[in-house]
Amino acid sequence: MTTTNTTQTQATVRLTPSFAIPLVLAIGAIPLCLVQVWIGLPVALFGLFLLFQAATIRLEFTDKALDIYRADRLIRRFPYQEWSHWEIFWPPVPILFYFREVNSIHFLPILFNPQMLQTCLVERCPKKN
Repeated sequence: MTTTNTTQTQATVRLTPSFAIPLVLAIGAIPLCLVQVWIGLPVALFGLFLLFQAATIRLEFTDKALDIYRADRLIRRFPYQEWSHWEIFWPPVPILFYFREVNSIHFLPILFNPQMLQTCLVERCPKKN
């Protein structure tokens, strides 16, 4: 008698970067600098910081965890079994991704494709009622 493994492993998905939020902040800071430099300058610097993050940080959905990479180096792993809730704030223009683990809360700006993020979250870590 043979046994078959019914567990199906999902392929790893690496989210593509999205530069929308950093570019909106950086470009929006230009008129702010014309009106008030002390407001426009921090907004511009934050936009440039997020632009750098979007260029260097990658999210990968594996079959067991969300992995965060800087370049090719794994910097953090979040196993799905420890997640209790997740949310994408302001769905028409997604700007913030929130998820809660058993012992901590995480907020990430959406610096990656929001549709791919939503699809991966629904497939790999369905919301609990």
